[in-house]
Amino acid sequence: MKRFSCRCGEQIFFENTECLACGTTIGFDPATRNLLSLLTIDGGVLADSAGRRFRHCKNRLDFSNCNWLVTVEDRDAYCVSCRLNRTIPNLTAPANQEYWNSLEVAKRRLLFSLLELGLPIQSKARGWPFGLAFDFIEDRRGNPAVEEERVVTGHEGGIITINVTEADDVLRAMARKHMNEQYRTLLGHLRHESGHYYFDYLINDDDALNAFRSLFGDERSDYDAALEGYYGSGPAADWRDRHLSAYAAAHPHEDWAETWAHYLHITDCLQTAAAHELIRLDDEPFLVETWMDDWRRFAVVLNELNRSMGLRDAYPFVINDVVTEKLRFIHLRLAGVRRAAS
Repeated sequence: MKRFSCRCGEQIFFENTECLACGTTIGFDPATRNLLSLLTIDGGVLADSAGRRFRHCKNRLDFSNCNWLVTVEDRDAYCVSCRLNRTIPNLTAPANQEYWNSLEVAKRRLLFSLLELGLPIQSKARGWPFGLAFDFIEDRRGNPAVEEERVVTGHEGGIITINVTEADDVLRAMARKHMNEQYRTLLGHLRHESGHYYFDYLINDDDALNAFRSLFGDERSDYDAALEGYYGSGPAADWRDRHLSAYAAAHPHEDWAETWAHYLHITDCLQTAAAHELIRLDDEPFLVETWMDDWRRFAVVLNELNRSMGLRDAYPFVINDVVTEKLRFIHLRLAGVRRAAS
């Protein structure tokens, strides 16, 4: 995450709707990926210091849970993030407003990273063939009054589904223990599922597919059978030699999505550390080896800070040489996307 400043000079943060020092209205412009200090002109129109004009996202006006902006030229009432929502929780149910707020905060963090990487973000509702949509859905385990018996977090056909109970800290911790996971967060879920979504976009020719298979395995292997074997018998005993997590060993598609999620974890954390002058990052293009050396050093500090606060390790994973090659592959595919767009 970048570091942002209000026009008064004080630091402002990604989720802010106003500057806590001077009270100026704050909004995020996805086109420039910057938090803007805004003045209200008239009729709900806002202007930044350069005279560019915006409106608040409708979800900020209706629910006060969004700080992203919409340009006055855009006919959509919702921002780039909120227009991706296909299903939101029933807000008349107790606690669902809080859960939805948490889901939206995590989604906007995901989208910021995707925008930083130069990836396309288009709403499925607008008819784009490669469109993206989000379903935030309850099931009867969390709310006996709904129709859905069981909602599984996942991705299919451009739709990322998150079970609303994942926004409950207690239930998510119980699920992490039940699933024997080292790490389970809303942002982690969203990053993982976005990896499934962008697979076809990034692995888009024979050379890329052959390179993918040499690193991750053959994605044509039976997915349902692989998952059944994983949940029935667990991962191979030597999964740590080739994968970041036990779940990554379940199937090549899951290995890709897990590695993709970690690529986003690492790039975002390193950007944040560099923005706060804790480390120095070289300009693109960077060497993956240098980048990984920076991360390994910083992850140790990050974990020690958490331990100092009596918390679990923030990054309880080991990145070996095989995983580094997988991360390099993702980096090179993204670099190719940026070159093609320039």
